[in-house]
Amino acid sequence: MKFTQPRLPYAPDALAPVISQTTVEYHYGKHEKTYIDTLNTLIEGTEYQEMPLEEIILRSDGKLYNNAAQAWNHIFYFFQFSPDGLKEPDGLLRTRIEEQFGSVDEFKKKFEEAGATLFGSGWVWLSEDNNGQLVITQGGNASNPLTQGLRPLLTFDVWEHAYYLDYQNRRADYLHRLWDIVDWDVIGMRFS
Repeated sequence: MKFTQPRLPYAPDALAPVISQTTVEYHYGKHEKTYIDTLNTLIEGTEYQEMPLEEIILRSDGKLYNNAAQAWNHIFYFFQFSPDGLKEPDGLLRTRIEEQFGSVDEFKKKFEEAGATLFGSGWVWLSEDNNGQLVITQGGNASNPLTQGLRPLLTFDVWEHAYYLDYQNRRADYLHRLWDIVDWDVIGMRFS
């Protein structure tokens, strides 16, 4: 099975000014394409070539894990955005966030802090554990919460290539602005 890069559900300039067209073209168009192309090369002729991407993430390590997880992470990241999506969580997800973090604003503050304080490159995640609890986790490099038995709901990419063209070294500004394009309909579907 060859993995293919899915087409984004919006135009390359649709997330501007939060994420510029140039960043989308480099980050999704080039970085993500390289992860998928490398993954396809690595699995060819191996036991992994017929596995779903999530299973490869759970069963691999080293270079294969890094490329599989990065391919999955970037699709998960880019497909949670919309220029005109639902701007705040609603329903049970909103209730759960308010119960566990005090308010949506307090959750956002904690999530941004987790992203801003992660040393080096990686990801910050909102996931649900097996007990239905929401958890914020940080992970370096190609970290993916699937490997911890968690169900990912939302992620912010804190690799420099995700924000440097638009924000230079202002990671905290980038993290704060991403809320303007998060589509909580998508996050809600992942939650339910």
